[in-house]
Amino acid sequence: MLIKFLRNIFRGSPSSVVAKPAQADKLSFLPKHSTPDALRVTNFFYPVFWGTRDDAAVSGGLEAIAKNLESGYHFADNMLTWARNMSMFDDAPFVKAWEANIESPSDKAIVWRRYVLACAAYHCAQLEGDFVECGAYTGVGIKTVTDYLGGPAFPKTFWGYDLFEHDNTMLNHSMPEHSKKLYERVCKKFSSYPQVRILKGRIPEVFADGCPERIAYLHIDLNQAPAEIASLEHLFDRMVPGGILILDDYEWAGTYRGQKLAEDVWFDERNYRVMPLPTGQGLVIKR
Repeated sequence: MLIKFLRNIFRGSPSSVVAKPAQADKLSFLPKHSTPDALRVTNFFYPVFWGTRDDAAVSGGLEAIAKNLESGYHFADNMLTWARNMSMFDDAPFVKAWEANIESPSDKAIVWRRYVLACAAYHCAQLEGDFVECGAYTGVGIKTVTDYLGGPAFPKTFWGYDLFEHDNTMLNHSMPEHSKKLYERVCKKFSSYPQVRILKGRIPEVFADGCPERIAYLHIDLNQAPAEIASLEHLFDRMVPGGILILDDYEWAGTYRGQKLAEDVWFDERNYRVMPLPTGQGLVIKR
């Protein structure tokens, strides 16, 4: 019997063959791999950037530089690089989700950041636990990720938290779409997405209105250190092993540097290091 059992393992018993389609059905919402053109690499030049003294001079100068670069160049979101595969544009389901959700020049410019989120979400969708975004703003990030992973068929609960409006007492800067009507507009955007829950309120108080016990994916984009630390205090221990945390502002200097400095101390106390990404984001894998 033992010999027969071992032979079935190595050859593939009928029961093992049946199990594979069952697993495939469970993950059928995941986007299929796109086979890219082996001879073509996409270029992306979209001059939306921040922190310059003369925007026109920077844009014109970099456009001239780009003409002398190998294919696979990218300039947007304060990042110029070249001779890259530009993998986000080889992923047809991502391109479809990203393009369908562009509402502003910034949404288009941060395509690399969005793809980091999409890839993290692809991994986390196969773990136990819900998805969470602190700093949902217009909901474009949540919707891009959700649409990439099946849209209304996405099987995870996705929690989005924000105040959706701004006043001068807040440490974070205002955003163009902040208003008293934004919360209602974002809720309406997800009216056909039963798994998306949008909650309005200050962090951490808003977590009392609803918060998952187990988290697979956590994206924090609050533009200020105290609220981001409060989010980590409340949510990080709820993340499952292998879960991914993306800190949107971690590697951005200037206005955002205080977030990195505070988060470095917080993570050092727990023996973690945040991985800085060239997109300006920071990445942590929960152990």
